[in-house]
Amino acid sequence: MEGDKCASEQSFAFSPLPGRTPSFLQDRDTLALLMKWSMLGRLSCRSYSFDHNFHPYNAEQFALCFFRDPEVVSSLRDVDSGLWVPLDRPVVSVGVEPVPCTQVSMEMFDPIYSCGVLRPSGHVVKCLHDVHPDYDELRRMLQEEDSEHYHVVGREARGEFLFRLFQHLCLGGELCQYEDTVDPYIRATRQIYKDLISVQKDPETKRISVVSTVIKVSACDETGHRYPGTQEEEQTFAYLIVDPFKRHVTIFYHFYGVGRFTL
Repeated sequence: MEGDKCASEQSFAFSPLPGRTPSFLQDRDTLALLMKWSMLGRLSCRSYSFDHNFHPYNAEQFALCFFRDPEVVSSLRDVDSGLWVPLDRPVVSVGVEPVPCTQVSMEMFDPIYSCGVLRPSGHVVKCLHDVHPDYDELRRMLQEEDSEHYHVVGREARGEFLFRLFQHLCLGGELCQYEDTVDPYIRATRQIYKDLISVQKDPETKRISVVSTVIKVSACDETGHRYPGTQEEEQTFAYLIVDPFKRHVTIFYHFYGVGRFTL
């Protein structure tokens, strides 16, 4: 049985780290952007310590233990916004998707500045669309494979957590007010990424590399899909970001809808 894995194999126990508040949740400029993008109160993260060594090959087991842990369940029920579906029934299965995370700079976004998505000023080029009356080439490049700019960023790079984060911010929440320029998206992406990801420097080569493991996760109870939402939605997501050396894990999540209107 899937739900018995924690008992029969290596188990993990988790303890909240309430003192770890990332800078993006304290910076008023970033919070103002999240409010504008209809993500304020719906995009957040929580951090925990855990008690045994983590290895990527046991990511599914790790996630299952995470969502069955009483401390985690209790803290997810107490999310301030009150938007999250409580895990009031035991989680019986989890979905895990390893997410590549190797980027230590913002260079992957350089092609966007010279391919026609942006004007030389950095303003996003507007375009006509059959469904969306107010559309632009940036969102088209992010969402539509038949866009002439879709492959400006390669398929492998699109799978990176850094690119996924950028895309999530660009698409926003239900009442998102989209930016006229790309720079606010880039700034917010850089700040959140630096908050979430751990890196190390090789003492000999001086090369910086990412040590975090990123896993996109979902959890089901006996009634079906439960976390991060009961229905599939591109902008409802949850990622576990694991620092294997510190034995810390952060759950970074967003529930699509109408964000708060006040800071």
